[in-house]
Amino acid sequence: MLSPAQWQESLAIAPPVSLHIACVAGLQSALAVLVAIVAVHFSSWPQLVGFPALGALAALFGRFAPVGRQRMRIVAICAALLTLAVLLPSLASLLGASAVVLVLVLALVAGGSTVAVAHWQLGGPGAVIIVFAAGAALAPAPTLEAVLLRTLATAAGGALAWATCWLTDPLRAPGLTGLRLPPAHVPSLPHVAIAGARIALVAGLAALIAHAASWQHPAWAAIGATAVMQGGHLHVTMNRALQRMAGTVVGAFVVWAVLAQHPPFWAVVAAIVVFQFLTEVVIGFNYALGQITVTPMALLMTSLAAPAASASMPVERVLDTILGAALGIVAAVVFSSVDDRVHLHAHRSRER
Repeated sequence: MLSPAQWQESLAIAPPVSLHIACVAGLQSALAVLVAIVAVHFSSWPQLVGFPALGALAALFGRFAPVGRQRMRIVAICAALLTLAVLLPSLASLLGASAVVLVLVLALVAGGSTVAVAHWQLGGPGAVIIVFAAGAALAPAPTLEAVLLRTLATAAGGALAWATCWLTDPLRAPGLTGLRLPPAHVPSLPHVAIAGARIALVAGLAALIAHAASWQHPAWAAIGATAVMQGGHLHVTMNRALQRMAGTVVGAFVVWAVLAQHPPFWAVVAAIVVFQFLTEVVIGFNYALGQITVTPMALLMTSLAAPAASASMPVERVLDTILGAALGIVAAVVFSSVDDRVHLHAHRSRER
């Protein structure tokens, strides 16, 4: 995993499965996020602007599903999972859960969403988006009204994503014509449950270490671990870790440069929409390229909800990502089976 071939593989630029579908998916998600942010900004609850945007990320799922009922089913399930991911930590906060307990709730969301994504065959971007939504809900919810508003706002964003995909999904049809994807591997439920338990354990550990270090956003460490451990094989896990760390460092510099200009609200909104679209276009070429654009999008979205934390976010994002990715690699090796190591050996042998 530390061989030069592994590093070269991480840097490789490969053509995406379908650039057309990637562009449509980017357009759908960017449009849903834009409408969600604008609608809430002009509502009576502008402080909730981040939660409908989180729900709108349901538009990212099911991009390779057939146009029609199957795609809409996937988007609806993902909207429900994003809403549940916001509800659970918000309820825990309302009931007086400590910061450590909230981190454990986040870990449960990471494991549970991993199982849900695999069981229902929801596809990319996988559980990491659902963990991102749960992380945004770790901020204290002082009243039941606050919990309900957060949850309803996220559900409204999910409904908006569903409507956006329903109206624009015929745009994907040309890209689906003649598209040949490898047959989907449907793991057994016990296998999925074990994978979910591993991700919950490592995501929780990463977040607890970040919390112990007094970092303000321990959820980002959990996100990093979850993203890395979504890889199906050891070499994929290593690739994801290297690419995520490198892309996050570059993306942090980008968002630091943007925030240093103290952009007005509408400039931030425009940047979020642009970065969201670009992420879906470039991530198919190399995962690191996607991290360069998704990091500014995520941090700018966070800055809308918590402007006071903007100055320290880029540095902390890098530290959290390195922590989560490093723990993800260690866990992948520790938990690897003989089959995993045989597959790695065969993969390296084919490259020679």
